[in-house]
Amino acid sequence: MTDILWALLGLLCLLVCLWVWRRTHYRSFWLLIGYPLTALSVRATWRKVALGCGLTKKRQRWWFTLTPGAVASTGLVKVRRRFQRVAVDTKPWMWLPKPTRYGWRVTLRTLEGQIPEDYAQAAERLAHSWRVHAIRVSSPRPGRVVLAATMRDPLVRVDQIPASSELLKVTVGRLETGKPWVLDFRTVPHWINAGATQSGKSNLANALIVGLAPQPVALVGFDLKGGVEFTPYGPRLSALATCRAESVSLLDDLVALMVDRMGLCRQAGARNIWQLPPAIRPVPVVALVDELAELYLMADKSEKDEIAKTSTALLRVAQLGRAFGIYLFCCGQRIGSDLGPGVTALRAQCSGRICHRVNDPETATMTLGDLDPAALVSARSIAAETPGVAIVASQDGQWYRARSFYVSEHAAEHAARMYADLTPSWAELIEGTHDAEINDADLDELLNA
Repeated sequence: MTDILWALLGLLCLLVCLWVWRRTHYRSFWLLIGYPLTALSVRATWRKVALGCGLTKKRQRWWFTLTPGAVASTGLVKVRRRFQRVAVDTKPWMWLPKPTRYGWRVTLRTLEGQIPEDYAQAAERLAHSWRVHAIRVSSPRPGRVVLAATMRDPLVRVDQIPASSELLKVTVGRLETGKPWVLDFRTVPHWINAGATQSGKSNLANALIVGLAPQPVALVGFDLKGGVEFTPYGPRLSALATCRAESVSLLDDLVALMVDRMGLCRQAGARNIWQLPPAIRPVPVVALVDELAELYLMADKSEKDEIAKTSTALLRVAQLGRAFGIYLFCCGQRIGSDLGPGVTALRAQCSGRICHRVNDPETATMTLGDLDPAALVSARSIAAETPGVAIVASQDGQWYRARSFYVSEHAAEHAARMYADLTPSWAELIEGTHDAEINDADLDELLNA
């Protein structure tokens, strides 16, 4: 009896040690204990899971079968083995699962007639079968499918925002894969950020300001709430428009600035400002637009011309601004096709899409509708208790669930004041852009400087 008690006490101590190890250093516990057991379980259950999820195929195989023969005098039925072709369920070939930071991934070889969409449709069933948080499906090449499983949701808790190390690149949060969520304006120049009140839309803008404030860029604000959102960040903003009339004037300045840089690149034989020498390269401009719908709403016909002018100028910046260092980050609570064709045309130019929790399906459809339909379903399932969670169309051509770091208004205001000395003067930036062009003599002098 004493030996049994000591054995139970030893087992209890072992379980406590494993629990403490898992709580204090999950990564080493996962690699040494969790992953080997999970890999064995996944490989051992793959045939049953594939059959239950409808990922198997019937194939003819030569097999030994038992067939009834003559009946003996004792009443027993004699059976005999026959070698014949039978239909069997064949599962896709699975390689050995590999560990990741938050789970594991495994490569499969698809069967005849299968496509990655077949596995994507079965992703939720696979996640429930293996009791994991989620499974994402990708296809690196024809005939291969990669299943990436996350054991736990990495978006439950996110760290503090790290410092940005590259120009026009800001780490604003974390993806569901555990990788950092990076907004790179050099790769994806224009973004649409949709979200209802308290969904995390403004928090993402704060994170963007904190990340861009220490960089040598010009920040321009369009705050259609009368300036209540962006006015506290005024020390770091080169220009701020708080109504539609001011927005029209500021957009005219951006178009004139773009045309001026267009002439500079043409005379220098460069396709964009990044091919210019650093001595004459213009300062990049990031335009932050809050409440995009206010630029298109029309109370009466007297505003029609103003709205048309605003829409044309904003669309022109979106179409041509990338090459000349002008980038857009447009935010709105509601973005629908009922706002007019200008919004639809602008959306087509914004390859970056971010959809937080929204109040109406139309906004989610407008933001993500031309992407994977599964992204639309996932966007509509974002809970109100998870502010900051969004569906992101990433620069790798796929969509992910992501969550932005929490950045308070106080932190964004502090960053704006701290780096106020880096704010370019808007008057100096647009000086001469409306009525003057750089001549060849000045250009040669700058190129040889």
